[in-house]
Amino acid sequence: MPHATETVIVVMGVSGSGKSTVATLLAERLNVPFAEADEFHPPANIAKMRGGHPLTDEDRWPWLRALAGWISERGMRDGGVVTCSALKREYRRLLIDASADVWFLHLAGDRKLIADRMRHRSGHFMPPELLDSQLADLEPLQPGEPGMVADLAASPGQIVTDALDALTARAKETDQ
Repeated sequence: MPHATETVIVVMGVSGSGKSTVATLLAERLNVPFAEADEFHPPANIAKMRGGHPLTDEDRWPWLRALAGWISERGMRDGGVVTCSALKREYRRLLIDASADVWFLHLAGDRKLIADRMRHRSGHFMPPELLDSQLADLEPLQPGEPGMVADLAASPGQIVTDALDALTARAKETDQ
């Protein structure tokens, strides 16, 4: 697969954007470890979200530092794929600082589609009522940040194919 072995790919976006689905497929295609960011949340964060209360920056920093630890470890080995909302540029800077090679795949799309996905999924602690707070906090991936934006209206398979193409192009640029 076209992939620098130490690259850690962060599949980012608001809750309900399809991060877990896309990240799982991407990790399988690249044959690298996968981590679900929700598993890094402290119990207090999960309880807060389950109760319908949005997280604050103060709530998010310990979670982000735990993710940065995973990214650092994977970046020193064979890379990996992790989900993370990565809503703000300052959060992404922390994750970038964790490893020499972090690349973001930002799943972006229509609020109505995301809300519909959230209403139809089961077993997740994040209620659809918190979508607007995440959208309000979201600072989209900007030019100059390593990664690409994908339209979540595309199929997960197409998003993965497009991401792999972008990673291949990136590797060719780096090799020159």
